[in-house]
Amino acid sequence: MKKIYKLKLLPAMIVLACTIGVSLNSCKDDYLNVDEYIYDMTNLDSVFRDQERLLQYINGIATYLPNEDRLWTSAWAPFQGASDENFSSWNDDRHAAIKFLLGEITPYSANTYYNNYSTWYQGIRKANIVITRIDECKDLSITTKREYLGEMYFFKGYFMYLLIQQYGPAVIPPDEVQDLTDDGETLSLERSSYDDCVAYIVKNMELANSYLPSTKEALSDIYRPTSGAALAVMSRVLLVAASPMYNGNQSYANWKRSDGTNFISQTNDNSKWGRAAAAAKRVMETGMYELFTYPKSSDTEPLAANVPAANYPNGAGAIDPYRSYKYSFIGEVPATSNPEVIWCTRVNPAGGDSPLWLSSPSLLAGGNGLNLTQDLVDSYKMKDGYDINNSSTTYPYPGSTQAYQPIGTAKTYSDVQLVSNTAKMYANREARFYATIGFCHSYWKGTSYTGSGAFKNIEVTYYSNGNAAPTINYPNDYNHTGYTCIKYNHHADNMQQTGAILPKTFPIFRYAEILLNYAEALNEMDASYADSVTGITVNRNIEEIKSAFNRIRFRAGLPGLSDDELASKESIRNAIKQERKVEFACEGRRYHDLRRWLDAPDAYNAPVTGMDVTASSTQREKFYTRTTIVSDLTLRKWAFKMYFWPIPKNSLDKNAKLVQNPSW
Repeated sequence: MKKIYKLKLLPAMIVLACTIGVSLNSCKDDYLNVDEYIYDMTNLDSVFRDQERLLQYINGIATYLPNEDRLWTSAWAPFQGASDENFSSWNDDRHAAIKFLLGEITPYSANTYYNNYSTWYQGIRKANIVITRIDECKDLSITTKREYLGEMYFFKGYFMYLLIQQYGPAVIPPDEVQDLTDDGETLSLERSSYDDCVAYIVKNMELANSYLPSTKEALSDIYRPTSGAALAVMSRVLLVAASPMYNGNQSYANWKRSDGTNFISQTNDNSKWGRAAAAAKRVMETGMYELFTYPKSSDTEPLAANVPAANYPNGAGAIDPYRSYKYSFIGEVPATSNPEVIWCTRVNPAGGDSPLWLSSPSLLAGGNGLNLTQDLVDSYKMKDGYDINNSSTTYPYPGSTQAYQPIGTAKTYSDVQLVSNTAKMYANREARFYATIGFCHSYWKGTSYTGSGAFKNIEVTYYSNGNAAPTINYPNDYNHTGYTCIKYNHHADNMQQTGAILPKTFPIFRYAEILLNYAEALNEMDASYADSVTGITVNRNIEEIKSAFNRIRFRAGLPGLSDDELASKESIRNAIKQERKVEFACEGRRYHDLRRWLDAPDAYNAPVTGMDVTASSTQREKFYTRTTIVSDLTLRKWAFKMYFWPIPKNSLDKNAKLVQNPSW
């Protein structure tokens, strides 16, 4: 608890900060030095006295939104850190997601780690208060009132989405404001079915869509939700609801409410895929969004001969695939100028919670503790679109006798610089590989550094005697697989100098997801579907699937779906799964995809492999040998219960009707 004298000064300061147009998440940062219950201490009658105080209260609700840019360190949820893509080099409280991978989480420890349960119910409750009492605020214009109401309905739907994403079927609180416990949890209410929770989200997002503007006029408002954000939430939620996890999953046949209703539907309803396809098509038909592309430059790498040269979106011509993908994540292009960004949040620029810190080597002031798996690395295709296990004669993936050999000649294109020591196994890969994967002999430019130290233009090596090897003082701070994530690193970023990190936004929803949602939902349909709300009709149209899917491939500088990939529903499904794995690598989506597809057991039970970082620079061939990483950090355990995070024990104790997730 902060000292009470601070509270006497802060409300006016906060009002000033928020009323000059600071975004929801920016405003959230301003509240970090204030007791989180400051708004509960405010007399509600005074909140609705004027617009200024109401805005203060609304921005307070926004503080319950998670910092979704915090993927690994001090993360808001385990989703990225506990995916099969990676693991951290420490099993500690700042990187607690690894505890889930290792089977160390219990309902008791869930009280401490990623305990969001009561927080999001507080957000719903406060949104209900505003909706119920907003007419008391007499100085609101009709336009402002509509926007405030839209944000409240968005908050209600989004907090429920967050609840079911982490905990599964949730308690749906009544719209009427109830007398809740001090921490905002509902009392003695039973969990609803998953489908009912989805219906609640959709209902509120439909209302949000009807009230919210499609764009924000002020630059500082880009973090506030729009009607497009509401539609994007519906697209994601309905796709998940149609997936095998929640659509006729017999594994949960005995998990029921007290009235006998299954928490998860036991009937496979194929029309759910139609509803998901229509939701994605609805976003597409707004005409407001498109994949970001950057024009071809003199230093753009030439396309492979089999990649369609027609201008995007009919091919990969006239664009720079690397920059087109990379620039949405590194601050090179502002969100206001990026048609791919549907909703975003601000990234903590250079602190220990930044995605840059964990992935950067120690010599560049990073934590040196993010380890990507060989499985993820091997998922990236060659530049002509062939899989590394079935590569072409034009761009063959090297065999074991050649894979470790250096390419011999440095290569520079776009913002990529491959040094002569780059292993041949990393040559001629697709653009997203170089935009995402940091490997041994990667070149870290860090050009914004202006000091006298040797902290820019560094060739980072992960050998046992490399410059990213552990030090005597910090023997555990090292990379275990020889791979890290550079997706969020601008070539100018340098953590060795204050203010040398470009401002960035993290795209919570981007148009690439909508396109792949649409392709996946269409592919799974058995019959035509007419949406009663929008009038949109969808069916399993191969040309529509190709059109949506190939935009992703063409933007990455690759050929579209091949005849082999288009051969069947299963082959298209596998192509979509693989594309999502690469396109959304290290964005927090893989965790959820594996679960909704019921692919998690296979993914998590596979051994963790990488390069052999015990080898020195004189043992190059040994280093570049795929190695099973045997460590206390890689003893991943998959159990049925891990489809959901456990409901914290302290929340169960406060609601007699609340049942725990299966097997916890």
